[in-house]
Amino acid sequence: MERIPQPIRSDGAGWVDKGPRDVLRDLENPNMFVPPATDAGLIPNLKFSFSDSHMQLNLGGWSREITVRELPIATTLAGVNMSLTPGGVRELHWHQQAEWAYMILGSARITSVDQHGRNFIADVGPGDLWYFPPGLPHSIQGLEDGCEFLLVFDDGHFSDLNTLSISDWFAHTPPDVLSANFGAPINAFNHIPSEQVYIYQDVVPGPIESQQVSSPYGTIPQSFSHKLLAQPPLKTPGGSVRIVDSTNFPISQTVAAALVEIEPGAMRELHWHPNQDEWQYYLTGQGRMTVFAGNGAARTFDYRAGDVGYVPFAFGHYIQNTGTESLWFLEMFKSNRFEDVSLNQWMALTPASLVKSNLHVGPELLDTLRKTEWPVVKYPGFSYYPSPIPPSKY
Repeated sequence: MERIPQPIRSDGAGWVDKGPRDVLRDLENPNMFVPPATDAGLIPNLKFSFSDSHMQLNLGGWSREITVRELPIATTLAGVNMSLTPGGVRELHWHQQAEWAYMILGSARITSVDQHGRNFIADVGPGDLWYFPPGLPHSIQGLEDGCEFLLVFDDGHFSDLNTLSISDWFAHTPPDVLSANFGAPINAFNHIPSEQVYIYQDVVPGPIESQQVSSPYGTIPQSFSHKLLAQPPLKTPGGSVRIVDSTNFPISQTVAAALVEIEPGAMRELHWHPNQDEWQYYLTGQGRMTVFAGNGAARTFDYRAGDVGYVPFAFGHYIQNTGTESLWFLEMFKSNRFEDVSLNQWMALTPASLVKSNLHVGPELLDTLRKTEWPVVKYPGFSYYPSPIPPSKY
């Protein structure tokens, strides 16, 4: 049985909490409940869990979202966690925003058409991505085992429940106009939905070969999908990184990302991003992140699978694995390029005498600096391993 934590730091700061409290929540957030002594200043909340968001349930699947409504600081990107049953359909629709997606488990069939009448039909599985540019219509359907995926939109105010859907448009167009538009009798529209369908149950579609539709204008030349897990990772001591942006997934012009693996005892090194805010989604494991905002302000947050994290543009941070299994997470940016700056590399490429005089450090640090970047680091004897917490005396 885990001990009841108390807001008392090892230096003696704090006191017991004897009032009403959620002990399980405190156990999930040890670095928020007992912040490191280095935390200071006023930094807004940079964490929200999908477990705390509203669940939209439909026959055919479910969805839940995190937008500026749930996480006000996250203005650049919004996220939707969605699951579809075998045969479940996210109906034919389109957005004013671009849609970037990561398939967590299962498989789905995606379809789209562009402004030139060219079409795209593909099956996607675990670790695959897709990207639909703003304004282009598309659909998603679960295959034999159903699926769960993360959708990311390039506007923090976006809500997936407020999209442009084919059923909604039909329901709000006079039947005689529909008849005139399609050249079909009015009674052909007697049973159309009376409102937006959003997600619905259908039969599992047949093999993709049986669903190919030939367009006189051909297929979309730039693929809307990308096999991220099949991409060779950049491996370093402590983990791996797979970077995907417009350089290797050309259609993805407004979202760049990295899939990061951090082994137990390792960390995503101290760094920052010089081009955009960072929106994170934690896939497995648990970790902590301290965000440094300048002017003496820093705050530490704890994250676990299903959480969303956020780092404002150019703020320094790290992500440290605090568990006993590998921590996997996605870091995403409203940009066509992935960019970061390594604190270690910056210091290594700066005259050593300048670094020495600035920080009052000697060869014990200066001789360890690397001119090449390691996004994930792990050093024997310097790695973080969770240690048992002694029982509280209170």
